[in-house]
Amino acid sequence: MQTVFILNGPNLNLLGKRQPEIYGRETLADVEAACRELADNFGLGLRFMQSNAEHQIIDWIHEAREAAAGIIINPGAFTHTSIAILDALNAFEGPVLEVHISNVHKRESFRHHSYVSLRADGVMAGFGVEGYALATRRMATLLRSG
Repeated sequence: MQTVFILNGPNLNLLGKRQPEIYGRETLADVEAACRELADNFGLGLRFMQSNAEHQIIDWIHEAREAAAGIIINPGAFTHTSIAILDALNAFEGPVLEVHISNVHKRESFRHHSYVSLRADGVMAGFGVEGYALATRRMATLLRSG
């Protein structure tokens, strides 16, 4: 069974509580449950993780090199700042999909740039938490065809 890591960056532990007008009312646990159900349907294993610490996300990406076939990542604010996360993703050989709950291109200009997009094989932005499901479906397709 192929395993997919779903990595979540800073403040996503507050999903459902923090700015629900932007991010919705569903929690990260709700997102995880939906992704697990989809992953099971596609015969994929899933590790779903969240950290507010950049180094922890980098360590998980390093771990994925040996333990995961693909990475789905919502790096939160690290999207716009972390060359270190980009470098770690560049050392990962499988597919990488980037997810953003809000449409970052309709928000503040500093959110328009993503270091992660320089490595990502696809980007979902503005689909709400449904973007995670879309990314999980796409990852299953990429892993089947690869």
